[in-house]
Amino acid sequence: MPIAKIGGHKASTKSEVFDGSSHEFSSNEISSNEKKNANEVVTLRSVDSTSSEESLLSKNPFLDPKVEEYYREVYQAAHYESYKAFDPTFTWTPEEETKLVRKLNYRVALTACLLFVSLQVDRGNLAQAVTDNMLPELGLNTNDYNTGNTIFLIAFLLAEVPSQLISKKLGPDIFIPIQICLWSIIAASQAALQGKASFYATRALIGLLEGGFIADLVLWLSYFFTSRELSTRLSWFWVTLSLVGIFTSLLAFGILRLGGKGGLEGWRWLFLIEGLFTLILGVLSFYLMVPSAVQTKSKLHPKGWFTEREEKIVVNRVLRDDPSKGTMHNRQALSIKMIFKSIMDYDLWPVYAIGIYAYIGQSTFGSYFGLLNKQLGFSTFTTQVLNIPTNIVHIVLLLFITWLSEFVKERSLVCILAPLYSTPFIAIIRWWPGSGKEKWPSYVLNTLFSGQPYIHAICVSWVSRNSNSVRTRSISSAVYNMFVQLGNIAANNIYRKDDLPLYHRGNTQLFIITVTLIPLLFLTKGYYIWRNNSRDKIWNAMTPEEREDYIKNTTDEGNKRLDFRFDH
Repeated sequence: MPIAKIGGHKASTKSEVFDGSSHEFSSNEISSNEKKNANEVVTLRSVDSTSSEESLLSKNPFLDPKVEEYYREVYQAAHYESYKAFDPTFTWTPEEETKLVRKLNYRVALTACLLFVSLQVDRGNLAQAVTDNMLPELGLNTNDYNTGNTIFLIAFLLAEVPSQLISKKLGPDIFIPIQICLWSIIAASQAALQGKASFYATRALIGLLEGGFIADLVLWLSYFFTSRELSTRLSWFWVTLSLVGIFTSLLAFGILRLGGKGGLEGWRWLFLIEGLFTLILGVLSFYLMVPSAVQTKSKLHPKGWFTEREEKIVVNRVLRDDPSKGTMHNRQALSIKMIFKSIMDYDLWPVYAIGIYAYIGQSTFGSYFGLLNKQLGFSTFTTQVLNIPTNIVHIVLLLFITWLSEFVKERSLVCILAPLYSTPFIAIIRWWPGSGKEKWPSYVLNTLFSGQPYIHAICVSWVSRNSNSVRTRSISSAVYNMFVQLGNIAANNIYRKDDLPLYHRGNTQLFIITVTLIPLLFLTKGYYIWRNNSRDKIWNAMTPEEREDYIKNTTDEGNKRLDFRFDH
């Protein structure tokens, strides 16, 4: 049966310390109104039950009256928007919860995936446009193309944190629709590109407007789903990415045939039509998104999404999974100090480092896949269709590796499967004499390497779990994504004009980077094991009284607490 402990109650078993559903809250992280609680820390731990009769109420950390009293004060002080639905004694049936989760999948998760479509269409269609002679018609070469992609990624990276600041203040339900509408207008305007300057300018503007979108959407999802459910929904994002790749490849196959109509080249029609399509999604998103589970009634939704009972189920199931989710309201901005502390949290740096390395090969091939196929002798239109198998491979391997990670409750070793899979393919691509010359074998190799297992969803969830504080968890996904963009910047500068047509130097670099990821993942696991063992020694050496005093009076925050253990 789950156990809630507060103040002087000591941890009774080692399994309580390591439990993945452990939650921590430090009162000095909430607001200046709670200074009276500055030295009080509530630690909640739950222990898996083997009883087949375990009820939903038995999983309720608020069963401890002291915990309930503490968090009730915290939620009131934070002006938590869903406080009116908070009810520690409220119960519901598993059938009700199953039915509600289906509704959440439809109302929230499906909406998030649909909005993700708008992001991927407008940031991914450049790779399709260049297969239609866009570069020579604008007087650009391969290096200019790389520079444009680099400008986009730098702008995307720089916008991550500012976007989080704005979104947390306005609310994702307001800021995300604004983002989509603005970048869609810029994306459609690419139909009027005239040369290098306009190409670079639109790349920068789209990057600035799209930066932070994913972290904003993750924040919105967290209002409705538990931590375990969130990991699965994040994997749906990246499945959406591949499905969009299939859809846009087929769409581009038709749109590029419009070349010459109205005096416009095919790639100009591509930017115009797809930009207008995502603008429609942006306008629609004002209707599709709501501020929270208890704020679904409006002029656009006169009946709301949920009944009063369903609202209480949504709110209480999320709070019982993670009580810290009610310690900030959904229109509360993050401070610069909070962001700085999160960036300086060195215990998350190993996963950030993985974010830099893990996707470079995939990103490089993603930008050049169409051009590589054209160099093999495929036509512009065949090239679009040949993108589809890559996305299918990507979907299958993504779902498998994400499921496997959750099933075996392992991060590092499961992630190692990605470089173990891709290393042989990039080695053959680099050193096989027929690579880049033998048409169909080369295409198959490129497809299998491009579709390698994508561990992004695992890492985003990993960062969140190892944050263990309101402050860090709120922005750690954005910080992690900044490091991912650093890797993407490197990826878009590996293939250079002087390395044409086989990119031997670039593929050698990709091989080294892919191999390097293997020891990096082992080192990451070793680091977290070492950190956990070090804390075990200190914690086990403490007397029960010392543990009680530490839990009650420590100033350690988040994952720096001695009673927190890192996931690996």
